[in-house]
Amino acid sequence: MPDQGFPRDHRIRSRADFQRVHASDVFAADGVLVVRGCANALSYARLGLSVSRQVGPAVVRNRWKRLIREAFRRTRPQLPVGCDFVVRPRRGARPDYHQILTSLPRLARQLAHRLSRREA
Repeated sequence: MPDQGFPRDHRIRSRADFQRVHASDVFAADGVLVVRGCANALSYARLGLSVSRQVGPAVVRNRWKRLIREAFRRTRPQLPVGCDFVVRPRRGARPDYHQILTSLPRLARQLAHRLSRREA
């Protein structure tokens, strides 16, 4: 079984990295999540979270973040490598772990496909 931890180097933390992802203007979305991304030239995917106050009070925002992190951690072997992903909940969506768990890898693959088409 592969390592399912969530090490510090698999997180997007710097402002410059968040700005680079947002500047790439490549995204994929469904009824639950919006995922933005760009290539990162690393051998693994990295996750950044953007959960604004418009989502709800702190309890709800923190629940979204916990669920997205756990879905990223559990589906990391299915995610495309060499990409940075910034994930946010879709406006009006409810935090449901099973929906996030199926949505995140599918959107990440769509995003990686769009990035590869853009580079070609």
